[in-house]
Amino acid sequence: MEKRRVVITGMGAVTPIGNSVEEFWAGIKENKVGIGEITRFDTSDYKVKLAAEVKDFDPKTRMDFKTAKRMSAFSQYAVAAADEAIKMAALDMEQEDPWRVGVMVGSGIGGLKEIEDAQQTILNRGPRRVNPLVVPMMISNMAAGNVAIAFGMKGKCISMTTACATGTHSIGEAMRTIQYGEADVMLAGGTEGCITPVSVAGFSSLTALTSETDPAKASIPFDQNRGGFVIGEGAGVLVLEELEHAKKRGAKILAELCGYGATCDAFHITSPAEDGSGAAKAMELAMEEAGVKPEEVDYINAHGTGTHHNDLFETKAIHLALGEAAEQVKVSSTKSMIGHLLGAAGAVEMVACVKMMEEGYIHPTVGTTTPGEGCDLDYVLGEGVSQDVNVVMSNSLGFGGHNATLLIRKYED
Repeated sequence: MEKRRVVITGMGAVTPIGNSVEEFWAGIKENKVGIGEITRFDTSDYKVKLAAEVKDFDPKTRMDFKTAKRMSAFSQYAVAAADEAIKMAALDMEQEDPWRVGVMVGSGIGGLKEIEDAQQTILNRGPRRVNPLVVPMMISNMAAGNVAIAFGMKGKCISMTTACATGTHSIGEAMRTIQYGEADVMLAGGTEGCITPVSVAGFSSLTALTSETDPAKASIPFDQNRGGFVIGEGAGVLVLEELEHAKKRGAKILAELCGYGATCDAFHITSPAEDGSGAAKAMELAMEEAGVKPEEVDYINAHGTGTHHNDLFETKAIHLALGEAAEQVKVSSTKSMIGHLLGAAGAVEMVACVKMMEEGYIHPTVGTTTPGEGCDLDYVLGEGVSQDVNVVMSNSLGFGGHNATLLIRKYED
């Protein structure tokens, strides 16, 4: 069976630097850093003080208030981003066969706050006082479920959880769903809302989070002084569409999604493979599917977390996958501005990739000044670069050894 072509026709974003694609992209072009002191709980006893929180998000203005009250933050972010993406795509569900429109929106963690709150309720007031909606608020599939319910999408509805690779895997697997004829349209992406005591304490105990107190120096991927990532939150949702379906309804095509690679390191629960082989293979598979040579890749949006192991081993992976072409490719990390959105990271970063392709602008790795030992790629430091951007790869690497790469290019009929 010949695979059908898949295009992107809509995007939505809720991020630490803006609660829409327009606001997010404006922040990107301003090198805006959305990191600040944690406001969600008292951090007096915590070594980590900073996070990249979503700001000024009012669910009452983005969805039905009664419905929003029954959602955890990660579901609210997903529904808001999906609504924006649908509007951008001018997708009219009344004109669509709802059984041919699906949802694949995942979360790395789900409603952790609801779990923490329920535990406190049990300890302080007893089990009978637990919110009867705690389970449907906390389980990670509810972002996808709420999106489908909100917009009447009756096709495949799946929630994927692969830690920090969740958003990228969700987009890639939704692409497969369309390629092989199971749907004509998919809403795909990732969402996260877990800046909570357990999450911050847990990642901190792993020594994964930076203890830096200066927001401008906190998320500095590939820098010699990097000390860990900054936890963030938000959502990114894309409308993926079969090419002929998009053309038939006159949709504006933003980019073509033409390559996807997924592998596992089978190495360690938190560290990528030291030789970069797993991530490299994911990139190679994405390029192979797209029919793209390494020297044709203009830009790589790196996973680029700011942890020592990730940045070094991802650099090795890019060298391994691209060979000599790795010396020329531009690389940067969106996490330098928005922190690490965990399950939402890859999806929000894909929104940035599409915008960079549209406008011919590659954003810098903000805050990074001096790449560390072994980090020897062109990480785009200081200011952004204006150039034609025709082919882009985006990487996501998750705890458990999950690797995912997406490849997009400018659409040509």
